[in-house]
Amino acid sequence: MESDDAAFAFAALGQATRLDLLRALLDAGPSGLAAGEIAARLDVPASTLSFHLRALDQAGLVAATRQGRSMIYAVRFARLRALLGFLAEACCGGEPARCGDLGRMLDTLTRENDTMQPPIFNVLFLCTHNAARSVMAEALLKKLAPGRFAAWSAGSDPSPTGPLPEVLALLKTLGHDVSGLRSKSWAEFTGPEAPSMDFVITLCDTLHGQVCPDFGATTITGAWPLPDPSKFGGSPAERATLLNEVYAGLRRRLEAFTSLPIASLDRLALKARLDELADPHAVVR
Repeated sequence: MESDDAAFAFAALGQATRLDLLRALLDAGPSGLAAGEIAARLDVPASTLSFHLRALDQAGLVAATRQGRSMIYAVRFARLRALLGFLAEACCGGEPARCGDLGRMLDTLTRENDTMQPPIFNVLFLCTHNAARSVMAEALLKKLAPGRFAAWSAGSDPSPTGPLPEVLALLKTLGHDVSGLRSKSWAEFTGPEAPSMDFVITLCDTLHGQVCPDFGATTITGAWPLPDPSKFGGSPAERATLLNEVYAGLRRRLEAFTSLPIASLDRLALKARLDELADPHAVVR
C-alpha cells in the first residue's frame, strides 16, 4: 500500500463512531450488516450513519451490496490487511510481533488459525420439489465439511412422496447418511424460529414463477442451475449415468465452495465466487 492510500484510510478511521462501525462489521464477518441494523446497534441517526459509511467506503475499507431493498455493508478484509501490513512495516520494522496487539490482529486477518474454533456457516439449497438436486447437495455438504457448514434443503413445491428413491439409493451407495433427508417447504426456513442462513443456493433454472422468500438481508444468494433428475428419460442405465453426472457436478462445486477462505473474504468477493461456481467450466475438475 502506498503512503497516500494509507494516510487516506487512517484519516477515515480517525473518528470514534467510524471505529465502532468497523468493529461492528468485523464482528458480523463476511455476511455484513444491513444499514438499519448498524444504525440500531450504534444508536446513531440514519443520516449520520450514511455520512460515516460513505467515508469508509471511499477509503476502501467497507463495501456495499444491495439485497432486496436493503443495503448490506461488510468489511473489505484485503484492504484492511494491507493497511495493517503498512502500519507494521512502518512502525514495527517489518516485524508485526514486536508491536503486540497489532501483530496479533494482523495475524488473525492474514492466516487461518487452527487453534481457534472456526465459525459455522448455514447453507440452504433450493429447488422446486426438494426431491433430488437439493437433497443431494444437502447430503454432500454435510459429508464434505462437518463442523464448518450446516446444510439444509427445501423446495417451493415439495414432493408429497419425498426424495426420489434412486437419489436416496445413490447417496447410500456413496456413503451418505440419508436418514434425515425429506422433502419440505421453504416456508420452514422463514419463521422467527428458523436458523439464519448465510448462503441460499438455488439449483434449478426456475422455481415455476414463484418468488423466493426473504431469508434475511445479509444472506448471500447464488444460482447453480442443474438438470432435473425427475425428468430424465431413457433406460435405467442411462438415467443412472445422468444422475451420477448431476452428483459429480454438485460435488465439484461444493468442494470448491468449501475450500474458500470464507471468514476472510468480503461480501462482494463471496458473491462473485458463488456466481463463478455456476459455470461448470470454472470449477476445477
